[in-house]
Amino acid sequence: MGHVGMLPQTAETYRVRGKKREEAERILQDAVELDKLGVFAIVLECIPESLAKKITESINAPTIGIGAGRYCDGQVLVINDLLGMDESFKPKFVKHYAKLAQVIKAAVRQFVDEVRSGVFPDDAHTYH
Repeated sequence: MGHVGMLPQTAETYRVRGKKREEAERILQDAVELDKLGVFAIVLECIPESLAKKITESINAPTIGIGAGRYCDGQVLVINDLLGMDESFKPKFVKHYAKLAQVIKAAVRQFVDEVRSGVFPDDAHTYH
């Protein structure tokens, strides 16, 4: 699996990559080289949609987009982002399909309250 564009494992800043012509050309060439090396797919992360389209049309390996627009062969979204588990983290490409952060906070508050009040654990949740 290849990976081009923004590389969160090593990035010092989280930003769109490939907006400038030179950087876009380097990303395209990296994708072409990865394809020649025989990767089974390439993740295109945080790049302009037009660059993702050009890469997808230029290589044989399937492209998987994360913040790379609609012209990739597939899409990925980190499950925590998809489920809205961190309301403070929302780059432009993230769509929250749920708002679990609110549900999780409410569940944790209820757990803490029940432990403090002695309601939990009760007989039904204790081995005898």
